[in-house]
This record gives sequence, structure tokens and C-alpha cells, in this order.
Amino acid sequence: MNDMIDDENLPLPATTEPLRRAIGERYLTYALSTIMHRALPDARDGLKPVHRRILYAMRELKLNATGGFRKSAKISGDVMGNYHPHGDAAIYDAMARLAQDFNVRYPLVDGQGNFGNIDGDNPAASRYTEARMTAVAEALLEGLNENAVDYRDNYDGTLTEPVVLPATFPNLLANGASGIAVGMATNIPPHNIAELCDACLHMIKTPDVRDDTLLNYVQGPDFPTGGVIVEPRENIAQAYRTGRGSFRLRCKWEQEDLGRGQWQIVVTEIPYQVQKSKLIEKLAELIQTKKVPILADVRDESADDIRVILEPRSKNVDPEILMGMLFRNSDLEVRFSLNMNVLIDGVTPKVCSMKEVLRAFLDFRREVLIRRSQHRMEKIDHRLEVLEGFIIAFLNLDRVIDIIRYDDAPKQALMAEDWGLDHVRATSEHDYVSPLPAKGEGELSEVQAEAILNMRLRSLRRLEELELIRERDALMEERAALEDLLESEGLQWDRISEQLRETKLQFGKNYEGGARRTVFAEAGEVEEVPLEAMIEREPITVVCSKMGWVRAMSGHIDLNRELKFKDGDGPRFIFHAETTDRLLVFGTNGRFYTVSAANLPGGRGMGEPLRLMVDLPNEAEIVDFFIHAPERKLLVASSAGDGFVVAEQDVIAQTRTGKQVLNVKDDAKAVICKPVVGDHVAIVSKNGRFLVFPVSELPEMGRGKGVRLQKYNMARGRQGTLELDGGLSDIATFNWSEGLSWSMGGGKTRHEPDLTEWLGKRAGVGKKPPYGFPRDFKFS
Repeated sequence: MNDMIDDENLPLPATTEPLRRAIGERYLTYALSTIMHRALPDARDGLKPVHRRILYAMRELKLNATGGFRKSAKISGDVMGNYHPHGDAAIYDAMARLAQDFNVRYPLVDGQGNFGNIDGDNPAASRYTEARMTAVAEALLEGLNENAVDYRDNYDGTLTEPVVLPATFPNLLANGASGIAVGMATNIPPHNIAELCDACLHMIKTPDVRDDTLLNYVQGPDFPTGGVIVEPRENIAQAYRTGRGSFRLRCKWEQEDLGRGQWQIVVTEIPYQVQKSKLIEKLAELIQTKKVPILADVRDESADDIRVILEPRSKNVDPEILMGMLFRNSDLEVRFSLNMNVLIDGVTPKVCSMKEVLRAFLDFRREVLIRRSQHRMEKIDHRLEVLEGFIIAFLNLDRVIDIIRYDDAPKQALMAEDWGLDHVRATSEHDYVSPLPAKGEGELSEVQAEAILNMRLRSLRRLEELELIRERDALMEERAALEDLLESEGLQWDRISEQLRETKLQFGKNYEGGARRTVFAEAGEVEEVPLEAMIEREPITVVCSKMGWVRAMSGHIDLNRELKFKDGDGPRFIFHAETTDRLLVFGTNGRFYTVSAANLPGGRGMGEPLRLMVDLPNEAEIVDFFIHAPERKLLVASSAGDGFVVAEQDVIAQTRTGKQVLNVKDDAKAVICKPVVGDHVAIVSKNGRFLVFPVSELPEMGRGKGVRLQKYNMARGRQGTLELDGGLSDIATFNWSEGLSWSMGGGKTRHEPDLTEWLGKRAGVGKKPPYGFPRDFKFS
């Protein structure tokens, strides 16, 4: 039966796993790789793998601090090919940053060439720059030849690299670190090495030291660009205690006297990680937008040092007020976040306090000391074994020469010979005690025999024998000291303390750039200064044309005075104001815009378009233009008859784009913006319907479409489409007890004391207007 299916010959289904599990396992692998091998530094040496590999590769190239330079391309190429299989651009960027003294408190790379600057310019290409290690980097590598740390295979198994560097100082805190991993990040500011060493010395004396006590030694961060920390001491203590917090950092500035009462501000240090070029651009923008009206100009006169000049608009300005405003509006003050998330023992990510970080470093230093001491003991033991053989050879020189000269296998003969060590010790001028067990009683070991055979003839002198005995005695004394050190924890901490004092002396205040750069000061809170306190108060007359050209005439001129306008244009808004006033513009799009009267162009020309000062769309028109009065309330309404009451202080816009208050859609437009001056509202439609209702029926809102003020019917237009029959024409508010007045033209005014006939509910249709109401259905 050919059409029957043979189930036994069908392929078995492949083994499958749920997609969630597969993605979860793979993403977890990626996350762990990012956390451990890329983003977070090790608490022991304060380095990420790429930085560690850069320093190790430079050591292998013998680029010492006192040696020559090598091309950066050669260094990054070796790092990439031997240890770090990633892009050479990323490696070079990491190496270049280690050479930037404005980014790294204690640079680990000594660069020659263009390695970037504080303006934010990038380093030159790696083929144009050269580099070598600094003395600080050598201190991180000290002890690598003495089995101080473990090694592991590199990425392809052809070489080995250190797991961690045997740092002699807490580099994690000294140079800081930053990085973003998966689900976690780290951001650690740099500190002063001398202060860190003092803190470590105190922790050795007092292992259970309180976190706040460490603040007596480490006052706070020490940034490479200096600056002034204005964070309260209790906040700094809290940040170091928990491993999370932030520091307010300001620029350092001084007032420079120019004579005749004139002065200027000179900024000599800017906050850490602030690019000077972008800072200048921000300050120039503040001047252009007049957000800080008392700042007149900014200049960059920097050379090798920082010198940014800030000129006040008037010599009567208080420098503290000027700088206070700049601190709030620019990067002359920043907040540096602390998130001490590090790898403990290179494995476990943890947010640590300063005490925990220093404890991890000290425990690591003790481990390094023990390993280096054990390695030294092994070297001493090997050398003592060789010296024992040399001394035997000198005491039996004739027999040794005879064996070497006549024996076919001198090495085996030397090892088989019974040299009679008792006789050797008896005939020696010095007491001799072998530190190692001999191969056999009176026999030489293979190491000793090999050393004797490799000995040079000119070493066969009486003086050389005495030198060997002195070397043996010195090594025996050193070995005894190392044994005592390994057996006593107290001696170990004493040795670590001694090393820390040497490091402090080497990189302390006498080291170039070792003195503290960042200082501390009180914040000195500056009160919010009102605009009128910064602008000279002068009377002006604001003129806005029908086409939206605005200007400010000096003084309060006659409002009926004839003014010049562009062809086809004419006056629309004209009113008296002062330079300290804020002006409000209400557009048909329902947005309010805020303009400072001091920023209006002068009145000698035709002015400037208002649209250049605010982002009023071309399709939107100006509904009203008036002086802001914070205590007032406004009634806003659309052509569709919807509106509400809004507090005038809630419509102030902080940006050029304005603030949306009245929502309009379809063909509706904002058409009314009137101050609320009474307890009743009078509304009239375009088709002549008049309605009065209490203001209390209107809601007070901050933004929205509003409620129906008056009802309009739909009518069929000429093209057969449905159109609004009427629509809102005008609104007025008044006090019921006083009645309502309106202009009849020609200087005549009509007053209607009783409007009971037109009183109704909100959203009604209304009635025919009172006798004498204008035919254009406008109240004025």
C-alpha cells in the first residue's frame, strides 16, 4: 500500500523551548555581561575592563612614565588584538579620556598631541597622537610581577591578563566612574587621594569607624575642574552613608573692578563635565531672550585657564543677584548625582557607602600584601638554595673543579657526591644553617648543581665567597621578617599603613595637581527677584497695528496722536504702560502669549512683527493685547458661543509657544477676552439676540472648551450647507445694580438701568436688543 504513511521514517520534531524562556535566558546573559564586563567598575582598583586592559597593554609595551611615547594607534591596536575584541574607536576614546585632565582627577595616560579640550572638541585621530603611562597608572600596576593578583586567559586563550590591578590607592573614589548597565547605573565623583589615604589610615586604626566620622577626612568630592560645592554637610554625609545622593556644584567667580564704578564678573572655574562652548551658547541665549535682563554681554577670554567675562547691564546691579539668576538659568550651577553602584570582588553589583568601598579596598590591599609576601618568600627560598650550593662549592673548590674537568656527567656527579655538610659547617668561618632540606644528607640538589655549573670563573674569588655569605645572612633576616608578617595581622596592617603614607606623600599636595581644587561654601540663597527690580522703570506707550507690528514709544503720549504706519496698515491697540509690565496677547487659536514690555522694539521706526517675539501661527489673528494684572479674572469665549472664566495669573506663558487656554476646533475661533468687572454677563449674537445671565453660572477653569453661553440655530446656507445662524458677536460684564451702558457712536452713550426683560438662564437664545443698541451688535 504505497499511499500509506510510514510513521517510523518521519523526522522527529526538533526540541523546542518557550519563547519567553529563550529570550529571558539570552537577555539575562547579555545583562550580566554588560554589568560585569562593561559598565560597572571594580571596587578594588576602580577600573572597568577596557581601562584595565589599556593600562596592562601599555605596561607590556614598556610605556613607563619616564620612558618614550608610542603612537596611540599602536596602543589601541594592541589592546584590541590581544585583550579587548571591540572597536578600536571605542578603545581610543576610552584611552583619550584617561589623558584629559579636565575629565579625570588623576590622569592615567600622559598624552602628547590633541586629546580634546574642555570646549567639547574631540581628540585628534589615533594616528596623530602619542601616549605613555603616568606615575599614577604605574602605582595601579605596582606588584603585577610579584603574583599580587590572579590572571585569566584572554578572549582567544593565547595570552593572559590580570583579573584586577593591585592598586596602591582607592582609585574608584580618586578618579570616580560613570556607566549605564542593564537595569542599573553608576555615577561616582572624583576625590582627593591624600584625603582618601587619611580616611583609610583611620579605618585601619578604628575598623568600626562611623560613616559620619569619615567626613572629617574626606570632606567631599574634589573635581578636576575645581568649582564650589554648596551642598549642606548633612546632605553630603547622608549621600556617603547610603551611596546615593547629589552635590550642588557652582562655578568659581570673582568681581573685577574696572574703575569709575564699572565692574565685571570673571568666571575662573566651571562645574565638572560642563562644556565651556555650550555654556557660553546658553549664556548668550539668555541675553538674546532677555531671561536675565541685567546681563548685558558674555565673552570667552580663556587660554590655558578658564576666563569667562560676564558684563552687567548696569553698574548698579548687585553681583550676587546677577549670579543667583545665572545659577538658576544656566549650567554655572549643576547638580552632580552620586550612585555608588560597584562590583564587590569583581562579581556582585551593590550600592555601597563610602565606608564599604574603602573597606573593600583595604581588604584587597591586605590580600595583595600577603600574596606579594608569599611570592617574595618563594624567591628567597630559591635564592637561599642556590647560595647554599655556591658556599659548598667554595668550601670544596678543588673537588668541584676536578669533577667538572674530568667527569663525563658533571651534573650527576655533583649531585651524587657526598660533600659532608657537617665538615663544611665546621670548616666555615660563619655559622651556616640551611633553610631548606637537602636532597640527601650531604648531597646537592639539581638546582644547586645547575647553578654551580653555570657559575663564572671570575667568581671563584675569596671576596665573592664573603659576598655570598653576607647575601645569605641578609636573605635569612628578610625571610624571618616575612614569616612574622604573614603570621601577624597587626604587622600586615602596619605595612599597609606605611604604604598608604608613602602613596599620600607621593601624590599629595606636593604632586602636580595633588592639592584640593574644589572648595566648599554656603549656598547663600538668593531670593526670587521680580522683573521690575531688574529693569529700570520708565513710562512707554505700546502701539500695535492691524497687521501685528508692535513698538514702544518713549513716555506716555497722547493716545489720539496720529502715528505713522506701513502702507495699508493702521492702528489697532494703543495704551500706556511701563517697562516693568508684562503684556498678554490672546490669539484666535485660544492661546495666551506673554511679552515683556522692556523687550519691545523702540518707537523710532515701524516696530517689529509680534510674530517674531512669540510663536503665533500665521493663520491665527490677535484677539486682544493688554497689560497683565495678576488679580483680575478674564472671560474668554469662542465664536461658537462657548466660554468660561479664567484667573489671569493662570494664563501667563513661560515660553514663546504660549499657553493653550481656550480649546477651539472646526471652524470656531476665539473671539472674546474681557475682564470680569461685575456680577452679570450680557451677550449678543451676530443675528441680534441679546441675553443677560449671572456670572456665577460660568465655571472658573484653567483650560478647556468651556460651557454654552448662548444658543445658536443651524441654517442652510447658499450652497446648501448647514451654517451657524448667528454666532457670538460681543460680551460685556456689569453690576446688576448699576445697569449697563454702551456706546452709540458720535461720542454718545446710552445707559439701560433695568435689564430684567433680557435676564435668563445661561445657554438661552435671548431676545431683541434694547432700544438704541448699535447695529453692529458691539458694546463699544
